[in-house]
Amino acid sequence: MRPLVVAAAALTALAAALTAAGPAHAAATDPPAPQGVFLTVAGDQGSWMRGELLRCEPEAWGHHPHASEACGALDRAHGNLDALVADPEMCTQVYAPVTVSASGTYRGKPITWQKTFANACTMQASTGYVFRF
Repeated sequence: MRPLVVAAAALTALAAALTAAGPAHAAATDPPAPQGVFLTVAGDQGSWMRGELLRCEPEAWGHHPHASEACGALDRAHGNLDALVADPEMCTQVYAPVTVSASGTYRGKPITWQKTFANACTMQASTGYVFRF
């Protein structure tokens, strides 16, 4: 029984010491949170989903396969995804909805955006390289 009492006393003392020390704070040398816009493309009713982080500062970089073109398109639209220039493309009338979203920071400006398109072809024609991943 004595080892249990000693262990309980040690745990109580440790808890008191940790509480007195206060909460842990992030070190001043921690890197800043990554800036960029997280882009997603999802099939009808979430049947599939893909996502990519697009970073354009100081220049286009990251894993987005068309980062330079996507950043250029966002630059021309001043970060407004509703103002992206559409590509003239012939698309079928097949209804297979695709929902795209963007959230994050683009050139210091917060972005939150979502839109559903009739199919992947109309989505790509409307958004160009931004959601082409």
